[in-house]
Amino acid sequence: MNIQATIKKITYRPFLCARLPQIAIADFASAFQEHASFILEFGDQNRLAVSRWVSAKRTRSYPYARVYDTLSFTGKKVTVIPVYKEMRASTVTAIIFNGTPFH
Repeated sequence: MNIQATIKKITYRPFLCARLPQIAIADFASAFQEHASFILEFGDQNRLAVSRWVSAKRTRSYPYARVYDTLSFTGKKVTVIPVYKEMRASTVTAIIFNGTPFH
């Protein structure tokens, strides 16, 4: 499956963003269990704002607040979006974390 998108010329001024916790790369696998969005730190000066949608179906969860909280971060932003619905949460976690290069 190949999913691609291009978004151009978006301007915004976020002002109600929550203060995001800073998570070290070593704690990445457990970060999603505790936080919906956070700042991921790897290396001395490398940081990403990370957020996640809980479900592939937008109608069952409200992901916009999680994504909105990362908008005040001035660096790169990443959102993890599931592309299919999995019935067991532990399986979804294993799929997301076992396939990432952040181990």
